Amino acid sequence: MKRIINNIVFSVLVLVAFFAFNACTNNHKEGDGHNHGTEAETTTDEHEEENVAVLTDEQMKAVGIEIGMIEQKQLSATLKANGGLRVPNSNKANATSMFGGVIKSLNVEIGDFVKKGQVIGTISNPQFIQLQEEYLSINSRIEFAEQEVARQRELNEGNAGAKKNLQSATSELNTLRTRKASLQQQIQMMGINPASLSNASLKSSLVVTSPISGTISNVFAKIGSYVDVSSPIAEIIENTALHLDLQVYEKDIPLIKIGQKIDFVVTNNPNKTYSAEVYSIGSSFSGESKTIAVHSRITGDKTGLIDGMSITGMVSLDDVLSTAVPNDAIVNADGKYYIFLVKEQEEEPHEHKEGEAHDHDEEEAHDHGSEKGTRFVRMEVIKGASLLGYTAITPVSEIPHGTHIVVKSAFFVNAKMDDSGEHAHAH
Repeated sequence: MKRIINNIVFSVLVLVAFFAFNACTNNHKEGDGHNHGTEAETTTDEHEEENVAVLTDEQMKAVGIEIGMIEQKQLSATLKANGGLRVPNSNKANATSMFGGVIKSLNVEIGDFVKKGQVIGTISNPQFIQLQEEYLSINSRIEFAEQEVARQRELNEGNAGAKKNLQSATSELNTLRTRKASLQQQIQMMGINPASLSNASLKSSLVVTSPISGTISNVFAKIGSYVDVSSPIAEIIENTALHLDLQVYEKDIPLIKIGQKIDFVVTNNPNKTYSAEVYSIGSSFSGESKTIAVHSRITGDKTGLIDGMSITGMVSLDDVLSTAVPNDAIVNADGKYYIFLVKEQEEEPHEHKEGEAHDHDEEEAHDHGSEKGTRFVRMEVIKGASLLGYTAITPVSEIPHGTHIVVKSAFFVNAKMDDSGEHAHAH
């Protein structure tokens, strides 16, 4: 019963959309009793317009009509396999702090793109100030130690001082110099230039930057939480290195070759097809599945693809491509299959003589080719194999290269065409 109700609701929605985009064109046709041209001319016009429909931008938007191109797809001699999208570990990184502290600010969210060196957040810790204070004070201590070594050396040369005092002063000076070098390295790691450090420029917080350019895939910390050197603040993934790993069974590996084309869809979005190309074939089994990973680089559009997504792919086993269109681009009418071409309108120059009157509104009302909107021409095709949302076609007439077609909601264009044909025959 629930299924029957759902079918009724869907039918009602389709009818509402159909009447919505037809409303503006039906109004001006009612009550039109004018007769233009001879009977022969009328018959010719009707024949030409039987396979033409005109839709306004508002009508196309209302029913979701989309325009695209005829494509070349591999729809035969294929191998089906499952897999996933992966980013190599060399293109992943964690933004971490070199020192422990409390998160004072976070400047990124999941999905943000960051550049290498961009500030991810800031960390605060009183120890940072102590390190800077010690570095500033150690210079004066070193100066005093140097003076003490010089004094002990003079005393030792005059036999007035014990030799062990000179050794002790020298050891103290070397210890201070070593500590200064250590503090200098730590302060540089905090992102502070030791040469510019002064009593007036002490910093209580340090910045955490992104080690690579990429997209924030995870944020592990929050403001007020404590992190140490082993706690990452955020994860960054360089999606430009995203590739496809197909899991192919051992018996099918001999069919796979580098350079083969792959069409694949994401499991949670099977309506969009992506492309890839094999660049490497694994040499070991993946776990206990007895499958071997086939690595492929993604070609073309990567919009919506994320590391970890599951996919279903079709590997092309030969180089034969077929002329193909999305399944939604084909309609069945009177036992035949059709697609709809976008017909470019050509404006013919029209000269007006002085004193000559023209009723442009009347001309536009009865000249179908002058209506504002997009003109679509119906073209008969022969269907072939279907795969991953595409169907191979053979047009009965030649289609010029680069012609745009309806790739989605072609059903509504056909309905509009039938409706226009009924009005034409009614005159």
